[in-house]
Amino acid sequence: MAVKIRLKRLGAKKKPFYRVIVADERSPRDGKFIDEIGYYNPLTDPVEIKIDAEKAAKWIANGAQPTETVRSILKKADIIK
Repeated sequence: MAVKIRLKRLGAKKKPFYRVIVADERSPRDGKFIDEIGYYNPLTDPVEIKIDAEKAAKWIANGAQPTETVRSILKKADIIK
């Protein structure tokens, strides 16, 4: 089972809000997930990012691969280099 760290979209039309989740890569974007490690709100100024660094590091150490978008978010939050 390949595990990904990716975004789950919430919020109304034209007002996105994302949760950073850990999920099987075969599950749908807004479907079943394993763990929730934080959230990302692109509409606020500055952008609001809150991620549990300990959980993220644990999942990455266990082999979870972040998507490109989540990787850039994790870099902005100084969780990965």
